[in-house]
Amino acid sequence: MNAKPTQINLSWLILDTKNEIMDQKRPNQLFRNKTAKIAAIPMILTALFVFVGGTIWTITYSFTKSGLLPKLKWVGFKQYDRLWGTKKWLVAIENLAIYGILMLLLVFIIGFVLAALIDQKVRFENTFRTIILYPYAMSFVVTGLIWQWMLNPEFGVQSIVRDLGWESFSFDPLYNSDIAIYGVLIAGLWQGSGLVMVLMLAGLRGIDQEIWKAAKIDGIPTWKTYLMVVIPMMRPVFITTLVLVTAGIVKVYDLIVAQTSGGPGISTEVPAKYVYDAMFNGQNLGQGFAASTMMLLTVAIVVIPWAILEFGGNKKHG
Repeated sequence: MNAKPTQINLSWLILDTKNEIMDQKRPNQLFRNKTAKIAAIPMILTALFVFVGGTIWTITYSFTKSGLLPKLKWVGFKQYDRLWGTKKWLVAIENLAIYGILMLLLVFIIGFVLAALIDQKVRFENTFRTIILYPYAMSFVVTGLIWQWMLNPEFGVQSIVRDLGWESFSFDPLYNSDIAIYGVLIAGLWQGSGLVMVLMLAGLRGIDQEIWKAAKIDGIPTWKTYLMVVIPMMRPVFITTLVLVTAGIVKVYDLIVAQTSGGPGISTEVPAKYVYDAMFNGQNLGQGFAASTMMLLTVAIVVIPWAILEFGGNKKHG
């Protein structure tokens, strides 16, 4: 009667012994994949010393009275007080807010609509996709110069329309300080819509076709299927696109310099240009570092919630 429990206990003992032997033979977690970890050392060092180190260095010297050269002469928050008391910086922040909000809103709408149209298996799809994406392959400098010419009243869109007979037509946003930032926005949308279109198209192609079939059987309108089913399923694509577009908005510089140089007056100034002017034209590194820190803070406000949603959420569900 007692033979069977004894046999079971003996089996468990043998199994535990085997597991202990396997655990002893198994290498420590730290020493697994040695080759991969050694190969990653340069990348880790680069991230620590260049990115993290550079960020700490910038923030540290933003509290100093650095001029042409960096120097550790502490002045507390004086650089930040001066920064937020400068009209040029306030105009730059206002322009960034206008450009950023409209850019995010319009580029998502245009990009998604284009992606939805191309996703209908249209003829010459590859050709249309290439044409729409082509502006993104250009540098911001080239884009700025193209639209500087296009919006020039003497030989741009205004001149062409007037030559066609509409002599009262007026379209010169870059020469009107009140609406110059919207002229820059046109160029930004022209270049950025292609990237958003490609990302959205990739997301749409990942939607199971059975969902569309089920929606048609249930008689759900196409627009409602997009709004209530497809878009919520594309949440990761939207979040990734949001981060990419936002980072591009915060650091916009080349487009401004090529298209308007911040003019007329200071009507199209942006934070990135303010940083450059403070450091290299004004020879005031401390002021430039303070402005850079504020830009870094803006990016962090976007990136940190994204990281929590993407990685923190996955861990929670896992």
